[in-house]
Amino acid sequence: MIKCLNQLTLRIMTEKEMFIEKIKALSSDYHSEIIAIRRHLHQYPELSNEEYKTSEFIASKLTEYGIPFEKGIFKTGIVGLIKGKNPDSKVIALRADMDALPVKEINNIEYKSRNAGVMHACGHDVHMASLLGTAKILNEIKDDFEGSVKLIFQPAEELVPGGAKFMIKEGVLKNPDVDKIIGQHVFPELEVGKIGMKTGKYMASTDEINITVKGKGGHAAMPHLLIDPVLIASQIVTSLQQIVSRNAPFTIPTVLSFGRFIADGTYNVIPDEVILKGTFRTFDEKWRAEALQKITNVAKSIAQGAGAECDVNISHGYPYLVNDKDFTEESFQYAIEYLGKENVVELDFRMTGEDFSYFSQQVPGCFYRLGTANPAKGIGSNLHKPDYNVDEDCLETGMGVMAWIAVNQLMD
Repeated sequence: MIKCLNQLTLRIMTEKEMFIEKIKALSSDYHSEIIAIRRHLHQYPELSNEEYKTSEFIASKLTEYGIPFEKGIFKTGIVGLIKGKNPDSKVIALRADMDALPVKEINNIEYKSRNAGVMHACGHDVHMASLLGTAKILNEIKDDFEGSVKLIFQPAEELVPGGAKFMIKEGVLKNPDVDKIIGQHVFPELEVGKIGMKTGKYMASTDEINITVKGKGGHAAMPHLLIDPVLIASQIVTSLQQIVSRNAPFTIPTVLSFGRFIADGTYNVIPDEVILKGTFRTFDEKWRAEALQKITNVAKSIAQGAGAECDVNISHGYPYLVNDKDFTEESFQYAIEYLGKENVVELDFRMTGEDFSYFSQQVPGCFYRLGTANPAKGIGSNLHKPDYNVDEDCLETGMGVMAWIAVNQLMD
């Protein structure tokens, strides 16, 4: 009996290994095509809520692959559906974001952005191309797995409050109902051929802080006649840092940073007002609400104490992102099966934000990172920089590992 069980186990393992090799072979076969797709998308980036040509291109590829889809979900969003055997048994969604950033590319490459001042500096071209590759693989092997795969191409990830929220409102997780969702994002801190995951809380909530300090400007040589908004705004920025250093609970990672300080005067002219723009990020909703109220109170009290006025407008952005523990641990093991233990790493918290968090609030989610760096080729610039680029071997890894994880989650 034991011998028979061992033989059965060996046969099952062999079938699984053959399935992995089938997906790897398809990933290799489609690699050059997916590279061409990524380069086309990179050349023609579009900003949030303007992804019309991008949407048309994706639709043309899904049509070519024979995958049914719906267009116009939250303007430019697309949802495709691949049905395997017993298609209603389980539904896994795979998501890629579509929008680019207002960044002027400086890379000297043949597929450099042709849209002035717009660039896929956050790798969304890779996300879309990789998902199209995964879709082509899954459509090819749909008779080998149970359930269905929903393909979500989402607009406006870069613009608060994010496109995910609106696609959910328009029913993207319904008809058929999604059981679990997977997202993939480029990661220049990992070398190509590797991926990284983290269970539980992974990425921070994101809120945009807008503060306008209104004083009384005039000649800089006569400050006694002024209510100096530059000085007051400076005091506000400095004092607000104490919310993090003196009020934030030690166990909750928190960041408050200001990236814009507009005081449009000159050497001897103090302006009437100063504009501040910043971001607040954390991992706890109760503390988030308390901190945002403190930001408002501190800014207004400092301004009022100096005789100025202060308007505080906070745009509430994405919630913090949580990876479902069981789902992510299972996916971690499937990734090891596909890539090898040495190529799947555990990640730490990140203070960056992602509107995939809206999806993972609705259904169990797994959001992981795809390595794109290759120091030997000089590829390793960070995200949102004008020289960001990837080693395109990441596309073969990305489409294959996502297909393997999705198939196993459907069959589990």
